[in-house]
Amino acid sequence: MPSDKIIGRPMEVLLVEDDLEDAGMTIDALRQGDVPCRVHLVRDGEEALEFAFRRGRFRRAPLPDLILLDLGLPKRGGREVLVRLKADETLQRIPVVILTSSSAHRQILAEENLHVESYLIKPVDFDQFRGVVKSLRKYMLSDVLLPQ
Repeated sequence: MPSDKIIGRPMEVLLVEDDLEDAGMTIDALRQGDVPCRVHLVRDGEEALEFAFRRGRFRRAPLPDLILLDLGLPKRGGREVLVRLKADETLQRIPVVILTSSSAHRQILAEENLHVESYLIKPVDFDQFRGVVKSLRKYMLSDVLLPQ
């Protein structure tokens, strides 16, 4: 067995997206990537918070290793979800990638000091997504690798 072989559990990805077509394209991009992952889809901001905080029907949900967050969500907007995630001591460590149809969101979140790891313009392009995964890979895998 080569010493550089990755051993461990798949990465847990929380995809927060209300548009099923965009969600499908994002899931396809994830499946084409070279990082094994399990994708959990929620479709509004309220479900996103329930999943992240493991409440209600999500009380047994895994803690995500990565959150892909659409900003234009029903019930609670993505910005509110992001604020709540970043205010929690445990959840603030989870990398968040914003899914957006507008590059203007980058400036807005920066002005509000809401740190995110990256932005992906929708629809998510596989090559674009792969670039983001590669840039986050070292960070993400540091917590999910098990010793050989």
